[in-house]
Amino acid sequence: MSNLVPVADVEKMALAVAKSGLFGVKSPEQAMALMLIAQAEGYHPAIAARDYHVIQGRPTLKADAMLARFQASGGKVEWKEYTDERVTGVFSHPQGGSVTLSWEIAQAKRIGLYKPGSGWERYPRAMLRARVISEGIRTVYPGCIAGTYTPEEVQDFQPAEKDITPPTVTVTTFDDLDDGPKIVEEAKKPSLNLELRVPGKDGVFAHFDTIEEYTDAIVKLAERIKSSDKLDDAGKDEKLKELKEINKPTFKKVGLAEMTRILGAIAKAVGGPVEEKPSDSAA
Repeated sequence: MSNLVPVADVEKMALAVAKSGLFGVKSPEQAMALMLIAQAEGYHPAIAARDYHVIQGRPTLKADAMLARFQASGGKVEWKEYTDERVTGVFSHPQGGSVTLSWEIAQAKRIGLYKPGSGWERYPRAMLRARVISEGIRTVYPGCIAGTYTPEEVQDFQPAEKDITPPTVTVTTFDDLDDGPKIVEEAKKPSLNLELRVPGKDGVFAHFDTIEEYTDAIVKLAERIKSSDKLDDAGKDEKLKELKEINKPTFKKVGLAEMTRILGAIAKAVGGPVEEKPSDSAA
């Protein structure tokens, strides 16, 4: 049986969480995005309200949630120092060995993180601990956090400057035949070159220029997996999870809002009956 929660139910939960004013979620859209991310990672959507934050438009995982996942996967941490000046921890995992990591206030000041009025000034020990947890887990066993950052880290990111001027393309028009053809400059939406990867196949399966084309293709793949006669329910769920996992680089490339729409489209497609049963070749 599938553990996917229907999109309509996720929407109701997102609205309730946003209205509650709890968990730091500011809007139903933010709650919905985090819940779909949690579901894509195999967790119940309600877990998102407890474990995630949206910081600077990025989904972030709280340090305590990171540590809990690390320990649940067999990891261990031993704290050697825990002061406002320095935090040191020893992180170990059967699959990743052991590493000792330290963060100290002098280091934060040296690289420009410590600023007046910031969390570093008010809660130095907590900020140091979050940095140690994130770096320690990412070093020893990164699989349990899948490249996610803590809210404390993302708050220190410098927002990238974006060129919002779209490229132009020369277009010839013949609207006024008396004056002859006109050469005009029209804005053209750039190609996104979105990569689609398929479970069990090496390399990139296909490239798409638009989010709409990419979404349509990955939804069709999800439908093929869901309708496959070659897989049992558990196998289908595992294959769908793998499909989302290997396409995470593309999800991150398109941004949080579009990632939410793509995950929602996949959940909708596999959560209900598929109108037409496609070929099993992709599954």
